[in-house]
Amino acid sequence: MRLCTFTHRGVTRAGVVRDAEVVDLGAAARDVGALLAAGPAALAAARRTDGPRLPLADVRLEAPIRRPGKFLGIGLNYASHARETHREPPAFPVFFNKQTTCVNGPYEPIELPRVSEQLDYEGELGVVVGRRCRHVPRERAREVVAGWVVVNDVSVRDWQRKAPTMTLGKSFDTHGPHGPWLTTIEAVPDPHDLALTTWVNGERRQHARTDELIFDVWSMIALLSTVCTLEPGDLITTGTPAGVGAADGRWLRAGDVVRVEIAGLGHLENRVVPEPAPPAW
Repeated sequence: MRLCTFTHRGVTRAGVVRDAEVVDLGAAARDVGALLAAGPAALAAARRTDGPRLPLADVRLEAPIRRPGKFLGIGLNYASHARETHREPPAFPVFFNKQTTCVNGPYEPIELPRVSEQLDYEGELGVVVGRRCRHVPRERAREVVAGWVVVNDVSVRDWQRKAPTMTLGKSFDTHGPHGPWLTTIEAVPDPHDLALTTWVNGERRQHARTDELIFDVWSMIALLSTVCTLEPGDLITTGTPAGVGAADGRWLRAGDVVRVEIAGLGHLENRVVPEPAPPAW
């Protein structure tokens, strides 16, 4: 099942993508995050629904999880990315926060900050938590996953290096596009057997498979849930492979178009635009 958050005629709500249509879930949920928070019964109802249908081309797809409780990323989780940045693969996962105001839609513009020219892309597999949990054993981690999204962990590299937490450089507004929908857990037999590709202006920059992850999805969930309670709608990104702009200094510029695709999960396509002028104070 593919769950989306969409806007049609000024109203935003959750839906189920079936072929080239969206089945409108109506008042059941304002977005996919709210649908997950409503629990298993709400998801079961979404599977059975046969509500009004809209052509996919007539709606605007939004970020599936418009305001996750947590947006967590991991650094250097592909050996190829560690090599290109001249760093050793970590012995322990390097997690960081992306502030949730960075969330952006799958086809919305990414802003080039006025304070930096070092704007970079990171195509990643995203994991969406489906149930409240703590101290999840690795062998049962699949049970707490709602599904999967494509993520671009957009990064402002000089600001990322300003502090060891990396949070500042990961959290600029518009720098968390994900989607285009949530593909539910049962539709992906093995999340560690997916092809991930990133293009910039049609040029392939990244291409890898998720079996290259240093710390796999289940280990990440087990570790994070040891520290804090995970909740429905929390978003965890799993790291990026080699090919980022930081490796060769090819930073994103206004007008560039970044496309991130994961086979079977869909794609993001975001144009880079200058950050708007700030409001007057």
